[in-house]
Amino acid sequence: MTTAAIYARVSSTRQKEDQTIGSQTAALREAAVRSGLEVPPEWVFEDEGYSGATLIRPALERLRDLATRVPIDVVLCYSPDRLARRYAYQALLIDEFARAGTEVRFVIGPKGESPEDELLIQ
Repeated sequence: MTTAAIYARVSSTRQKEDQTIGSQTAALREAAVRSGLEVPPEWVFEDEGYSGATLIRPALERLRDLATRVPIDVVLCYSPDRLARRYAYQALLIDEFARAGTEVRFVIGPKGESPEDELLIQ
């Protein structure tokens, strides 16, 4: 079976209070089921209250570390801005995961299957 990790992020106190990280994670779990992906429970990474304008986020760092040590087929993220707010950071992370053999997929947004899609990530 194809394995996947989930990454969800909210930055503001209001988002934390509205439990949007829970709704993101639920949508990502549903997307995994629809795609036939297996998500081990310990492969759900959530950053609550962390800005997407920085790469220094506890859950993201753990996910990046895991991808270098263990084969992960797919990282599911709700939308490109949940991965990072800056295009340069999005591109860096997507490339880093790709070098580890991991595909990044978004529930909302471009699929990244063509050069045109890559320009739309942001």
